[in-house]
Amino acid sequence: MSVAGLVLAAGGGSRFVGPTHKLLAPYRGKPLVATVLAAAAAAGFDELAVVAGAVEFSAVVPPGMMVLDNPDWATGLSSSLRVGIAWCIEQNHDAVVIGLGDTPGVPTSAWEALRLADADVAVASFGGQLRPPVRLSAARYAEVPTEGDVGARVLWHRPGTLEVACEGDPSDIDTIEDLQRLEAAT
Repeated sequence: MSVAGLVLAAGGGSRFVGPTHKLLAPYRGKPLVATVLAAAAAAGFDELAVVAGAVEFSAVVPPGMMVLDNPDWATGLSSSLRVGIAWCIEQNHDAVVIGLGDTPGVPTSAWEALRLADADVAVASFGGQLRPPVRLSAARYAEVPTEGDVGARVLWHRPGTLEVACEGDPSDIDTIEDLQRLEAAT
């Protein structure tokens, strides 16, 4: 079974008011998105991709990770998901684990636990809080929303979803204060 890893990192980060885009803001000595990409890259996926759009960060993409361009990034998260799912279909991946580029507190162990999950839909549970990453089998690709800013979360609230207990902090970074809070907690 071929399982891909997919990081969605195309958004504009409009709530992050700082000297740089949030994905490039320093976190533990490197750009925030680099932490997320490294965690996904270490999880043993058959193939990896990141969906980019609003900001150029190819210099921090690990070797072997595909960069998929989303020219419609401003229309919302679902457009990035659509780009990533199209890539998964083209590459014939049996499943994909999808995470967000602004969640540096999600460790490799969470990505790996979802990669190994045996379910059509599985979602990480951080202390009972359901958050990405989420795993979708190819049988569910057609059910992914194609418009708006909802992503795959509509799929994990259905009966039959496997909740996978994970360690880490699933908080996404939307503001400088979010980043400072996460840095202080670690």
